[in-house]
Amino acid sequence: MKRAAATLSALCLVLSGCTATSSDLSEVARSGPGPAPALRLVAFDDCEELAKGLRKATMDAVGPWGFNTLPGGMRTTLNSGAVPEAQAKAAGGDQSFSGTNTHEAGVDEPDVVKTDGRRIVTLARNRLVVVDAASRKVTGTLALDGASDSAKPAAGADRLLLAGDRALVLGFDYSDPQGGGPLLTLVDLAGAPRIVSTYRIDGALLDARQVGSVARVVIRSAPRLAFLDHSKFQDDEARLAANRSAVAAAPVEDWLPRWTSTDAAGKKTDGHVGCGAVQLPETYSGTSLLTVATFDLGAAGLGSGEPVSVAADGGIVYANGPSLYVANDQRWRVNGPLVKRAGPAPDPKTQLFKFTVAGAARPKYAAAGEVPGWLLNQYSMSEWDGRLRVATTANDASAVYVLEQRAGALAETGKVGGLGRGEKIYSVRFIGTTAYVVTFRQTDPLHTLDLSDPSAPRTLGELKITGYSAYLHPAGDGRLLGVGQEADEKGRVQGLQVSLFDVHDLTDPARLSQFQVPGSGSEAEFDPHAFLFWPATGAVVLPVRGEQPSALILSVHDNQVTKAGSITHPAARYTQMRRSLVIGGTLWTLSDQGLQANDLVTLAQQAWLPLV
Repeated sequence: MKRAAATLSALCLVLSGCTATSSDLSEVARSGPGPAPALRLVAFDDCEELAKGLRKATMDAVGPWGFNTLPGGMRTTLNSGAVPEAQAKAAGGDQSFSGTNTHEAGVDEPDVVKTDGRRIVTLARNRLVVVDAASRKVTGTLALDGASDSAKPAAGADRLLLAGDRALVLGFDYSDPQGGGPLLTLVDLAGAPRIVSTYRIDGALLDARQVGSVARVVIRSAPRLAFLDHSKFQDDEARLAANRSAVAAAPVEDWLPRWTSTDAAGKKTDGHVGCGAVQLPETYSGTSLLTVATFDLGAAGLGSGEPVSVAADGGIVYANGPSLYVANDQRWRVNGPLVKRAGPAPDPKTQLFKFTVAGAARPKYAAAGEVPGWLLNQYSMSEWDGRLRVATTANDASAVYVLEQRAGALAETGKVGGLGRGEKIYSVRFIGTTAYVVTFRQTDPLHTLDLSDPSAPRTLGELKITGYSAYLHPAGDGRLLGVGQEADEKGRVQGLQVSLFDVHDLTDPARLSQFQVPGSGSEAEFDPHAFLFWPATGAVVLPVRGEQPSALILSVHDNQVTKAGSITHPAARYTQMRRSLVIGGTLWTLSDQGLQANDLVTLAQQAWLPLV
């Protein structure tokens, strides 16, 4: 039976539309106290068979007071990360400009501001604002608040993507008294900004990626189960029995995310993820579904999103173009606020789900797997030559794993461990067949790894210095920039630091220069979208928190990092700097008060555009 079930699972991965039997469900619907190997996925055309599996797994996960936590019902902020920002040519001209600092070239990520070199599009207090870069004037605004049943979406817009004359605004619908959900708004920018379509779906927005005009949006959702009033029961045993009865009676629709799409005329189309579009991993809890929806920003409307789902939790999204991965470490099952445990905590593990994507077609399930430990963020993953490299920390020991797809599984081909024993990973950077890993507890070892042989990755060098780098950025010519915190010999942080490393010789990495701002920090430490490196002039721009918030401009020249100046906005003491971008010879900085234009070289102010 096990061999038959495995064969059926492999066929389901290829055909993505077979129907499993109840006997197969017993093989794949087990639920343990922590994450377990997820080497198979099973699809169901029959909704009742899918319901049986989901009910069984959910019943095992429910407690007297419901779930330990409802990860799919909580709103999460977008994960973000960065690699050198792409330089492009403005439409109709030869002006170079900086795009969003993204993880992979050619794969855009949502952020609070976007530019195509001709205009700047940003969000300010639930308004979309369009600025003409040449005239340095606001040319259009669009309110993004209103009832969810109107042509305007509800408040909560916080990120956007840009493709040609279209912007996709990512937000949250707070108007739903039952909890709301992710809200996408497609805006046409050809003239005065106008809404052409909206899309709402149950759950929480994890992240999104865009290639060309096509965006993939990843959502996490919890089942909509109607648990009874717990105060009416005298003991936990009665509460647990009532909760399990509610799960047993729930229809399959209570697990399937519902979506609503509207067009420019306000016409609604409703639906939900189909049973045949849901797959079950080998082990799952039934408390969450991961859904990937696809939208062509150049289309007349957002449509259904062609959603596909996996019965799993997840929190980290990585994509390189042809592949999209979602990592699920299930740490809420280990560290949740209501977790009760008699023995030691299970070893940390992370499940990985891979989708293949092409054009505007629906994503296809490709493979699933598991690695020991937990990931820091999306930079902990990188696909190279068809193999996924993953950096994790487990019980204060870190390692890098190399996985390749084999018959629907992400199988380990090699690993290198022993990175910073007793320490945790603070940043990771994969560049080609090389990996840079920073671990920290009291000092900051920068580890250099050779991954050219996927069956035998190895550590080449290590540099121990005080403090740590929370973000690493290639600076060209065998150099690496690090942004993080300086620390004393006991590991107590002292303030923002930017380091320039020489990594020409991977066996002997060295720090060439360091710049410090005592008692301060930067958003770029945890959101690299806030980091700007402009190779043409060697400029590094960072928002700096402190007594006087500002945009710090550094110069990287002759193996030195020096201060070139700083930019403040009006009412600087009360202003949070957020982003910076370059268009031609102008440096634009964005704060929560407005946009400012300064000369890129002299830093002389050219324009101030209040946005509030």
